[in-house]
Amino acid sequence: APGLGPGGRRFESFHPDFLSLRGLSRPFIPLTDVSWKNNRMDSPLYYEEIAEGQSWISPRRTVTEADVVNFATMTGDFNPLHVDYDYAAKSAYRQPVAHGLLGLSWVAGLGSNFPCVNTIAFTAVRDWEFCRPLFFGDTVFVETICISKTPCGRKSGKIVWERKLLNQSELVVQQGHFETLVALRHAVKKPRFTDVSGANNSNGSYSSGGPSNQDRD
Repeated sequence: APGLGPGGRRFESFHPDFLSLRGLSRPFIPLTDVSWKNNRMDSPLYYEEIAEGQSWISPRRTVTEADVVNFATMTGDFNPLHVDYDYAAKSAYRQPVAHGLLGLSWVAGLGSNFPCVNTIAFTAVRDWEFCRPLFFGDTVFVETICISKTPCGRKSGKIVWERKLLNQSELVVQQGHFETLVALRHAVKKPRFTDVSGANNSNGSYSSGGPSNQDRD
């Protein structure tokens, strides 16, 4: 049987079969946060209802060993820095760290309802930075700010969001920009063009409506 003490836990102890025995089967541990009440919205926002500079704070959640195991199993990334306590203890971090892309996934997930938006498409992630490691037991939340808005077509507009993943000490763990297309509440009507220059002649030629050469003669 694998050792379960600190510094003695290797990959075998992270296998999903061991999770229920170790009381780690819960997927996450949510914490109550006043920002949930202040920012929760009953209906999704449209493009016109979002202002540049407006900001939102997501609820918080705590990183667990089960989160990392599930992410490693789903993605196939079993880097020992994430799943081997002995190996991680000898690293610069002195302990296992969560996958950086797991943190990025939480930015997308925790921020998906703060704000809740009529999103048509998620188009880009730009200038993403991994500023600090994400440790087991850290409690994280997402801060979102609308940076810019640009009309894009008749039915949507592009919004650039600055998003930050912060820990319990309010230190930035990850940050960067998301770009999304957001639906307009009222789609711009397609313009209609009126023919003011005349109509086709019966012989298929086009007339400008002016005098013909025969008239000028």
